[in-house]
Amino acid sequence: MGDIAEDEASFYSNAEDYWREVPPTVDGMLGGYGSISSIDINGSKAFLQKFLGEGEGKTSPVRALDCGAGIGRISKRLLLPLFQTVDLVDVTQEFLDKAKPYLGEEAKRVGNYFCCGLQDFKPENGRYDVIWIQWVIGHLTDEHLVSFLRRCQKALRPNGLVVIKDNVSYEGVVPDEVDSSICRDLDIVRRLVDSAGLRIVHEEQQMNFPKEIYQVHILALR
Repeated sequence: MGDIAEDEASFYSNAEDYWREVPPTVDGMLGGYGSISSIDINGSKAFLQKFLGEGEGKTSPVRALDCGAGIGRISKRLLLPLFQTVDLVDVTQEFLDKAKPYLGEEAKRVGNYFCCGLQDFKPENGRYDVIWIQWVIGHLTDEHLVSFLRRCQKALRPNGLVVIKDNVSYEGVVPDEVDSSICRDLDIVRRLVDSAGLRIVHEEQQMNFPKEIYQVHILALR
């Protein structure tokens, strides 16, 4: 067990070391693919707007959580335009420090900046209408991802949603030694979601991304 614990510790610490060296820019957040940001945001907005609104079964556009927020690219372009208040959580303090000037005037509608790895983060129960988790589940072990999703479910308000948007591999688990992450195939992601006690209410593939990158899927869960 010692080796597993040691491997897990280095899996997380190596990722933290990697992100500490990444410039706090949109291009840095997207691994050099800053040009896809608008396509990404537009796809996310179309997906999310299927659920938002007032009335029976609709998700209220009141409070969102941006997980693995970085400098707040998604908060700025997607969540703050749609929600009254947004909280950001990221493991890198420098990114959160940069988020305040990057978000500009809209930063006044940010409730909290949490500096924490998602494996340790405990969102407040019953606080959020949407918990947005993008390009970060690969930095969690299976066990920690399931535990985190369970905590997210408890953190939802009535009709709330957890949304995962991430790369999916064609088969199995593909490790990335550069940023100390993994990419899972869709069946594995679905199985982990099920293990957390959540169900997939809608799923789409993000279209119009460059051919050379992984497929990206969006899953709405509750």
